Order: sequence, then structure tokens, then C-alpha cells
Amino acid sequence: MKEKYSVFLGNVGSCSDRYCAAYGRSYSWEELFERAASIPYLSGVDLVLTPEVLESFEVIRKLLKASDLKAVSLAVDHFTQAKWKQGSLSSVDPSIRKEAVRDTMRAMDLAAEIGCDLVTVWPGQDGYDYLFQADYIRERTLFADGIREACRHRPDIRLSLEYKAKEPRSHCYVNSTAATLLMIQEIGEKNCGAVLDYGHALLGYENPAEAVAMLAKYGNRLFHVHINDNYRLWDDDMIVGSVHTLECLEFFYWLRRTGYDGWMTIDQFPYRENGRDAVAESAAWLHALEQKIAQMDSEIIEDVLRKKDGIAASRLMRRILFPEEK
Repeated sequence: MKEKYSVFLGNVGSCSDRYCAAYGRSYSWEELFERAASIPYLSGVDLVLTPEVLESFEVIRKLLKASDLKAVSLAVDHFTQAKWKQGSLSSVDPSIRKEAVRDTMRAMDLAAEIGCDLVTVWPGQDGYDYLFQADYIRERTLFADGIREACRHRPDIRLSLEYKAKEPRSHCYVNSTAATLLMIQEIGEKNCGAVLDYGHALLGYENPAEAVAMLAKYGNRLFHVHINDNYRLWDDDMIVGSVHTLECLEFFYWLRRTGYDGWMTIDQFPYRENGRDAVAESAAWLHALEQKIAQMDSEIIEDVLRKKDGIAASRLMRRILFPEEK
């Protein structure tokens, strides 16, 4: 079976951080597609609908067809523009909320036009920084109302909420697996689900594998996966498996056990590394670790889970990684 691995298109180019606009040269759309298409195991791209991408959308549409890469998800830009500084869908300004809903609907329409059935919403600006700054109930209600309106605009397109504990706000409203499930429940639309970002789960001191299980148990709401790695202190967006290798194994096991058949999008920021090569390394790690789980007898894993024995669990992890050992 062909791997369903994707990447955010810009990640194979040069990335900026808070201090340096870019550590490498800029790349044209054609070059970015060429770099993505050259990566083994990769067969899709995700796009963030920034003003620059929208301006070049016809060019990108043609390059998608020419490259044979699938558009996996279109992400709404609710975070890079100054107008969202006090929130997008949860903004207390009705005109800003209207723009946020409109942009979400436009993303859904564009997705349908290019054969993509998934739109990602990352509400990074929807939250607060100071105590007594926000009405926690009202603003969550406004957010749910906006997402519900967008969902009803196109029931044929799935709308997926990407949660994160913090950044750019010090506190985000859609901030954990449980909070996201509650929000989805309030929205009440079948085409609303969750994006599980592996690094965001780590940052929120969640276990990514348990997050998969929760999203499966409570309504089968896992629509999309972003994959990377970090040290838990920040959303470092590093090469897959470079820090939390064992957690990756359990994560892939639970994706398999719960029947997840969606895409895994490499979402990393290789600031100082060559973007194409860093993403290729992540794709290689994904393939290698998934193969380890695929080759393991699932009944052996389930037997260890039933025992609830930490030593048996440790032994199992060694057996998955080093099957030649007794």
C-alpha cells in the first residue's frame, strides 16, 4: 500500500523564525513542487491559503496537476494577518468574525474545485494573553457558531480543527484533545473533526497515542494528522522521530488499531537545514517506524496491554525496535 504522506509545501523551502526572515534563499512555486515531488514516500502537499498563495492559486492548481501530488488539505489563514490579532472566529468584532467565516467557506469551495475534501482550521489567534481579558464562555460560543455555519455551507467538505495549547496567544481556546472534542460536540455537524498535531500534543503534555484513542472513542473524529517532533517545551517542529521515537511507535500502533486511513502531513520547520532533505528524513523515519509496527503481531501488543505490566511494555518496545534480540 502506498504511504499517504504529505508536507506543507513551504516546508521544503526556507523557513523564517522570530529573529531571521530566512536562513536560505527563496524558492519559486515551481521549485517547491519539484523539491516535494522528489522526496521518496511523499505523495501529497498541504497548502496554507495566505494572501500570497491565493494570488498564485491558478499557478499552484496547474503545478498540482503537473506534479502528480495530491492536495491533501487547504488550511485557512486565520493567523498570519494583523486583522486576526484579537481572534478570528471568536472575535468580539462582528465584521472580523464575518471575514473569518467567509474565508473558511472560500477555502472549502477552493478545496472542492481541486478535488480535496479537507479544510484545516488552526485558530492560533483565538484565545487570550491576560487575566480578565476575555469572556471565556461567549467567545467559545462565537467560535462554535462560526464553524457550524461554515460546516453547513458545504457538507461535502470536512472541516478539521487543529488544537494547540499556546502560540501565538499565551492561551488558545481550542487547546487540547478533550477541549476539541467538546467543541466538536457543541458544533454538532458530521463534517467537523480534529487535526491531531503530534508536536502540539507533546507541547500540551498529552500522550499522542492516547489522543488518537480518545478521538476514535468519542465519535471517530480524527480527520487529519500533522507529524513532527519537539522537546515538549515548545513547538520546535523537528524531524519525525528525532526525539520521541518510542512515542512514535505507540502513536502509529493506535492509528492502525483505530483504523485511521487518512494522511500524515509532515509539519516541520527546518530553519537551518536544507528543507527538502529534512522533510525527506522525516518521510524516511515515518516509513521505517510504521513498518516496525506493521511487522509486529498485533495480538502480542494487545496481550501486553491487557497485562498492564510496565516491564512487559518495556520488553515489547525493545522487541519492536530490535526483533533480532531474544
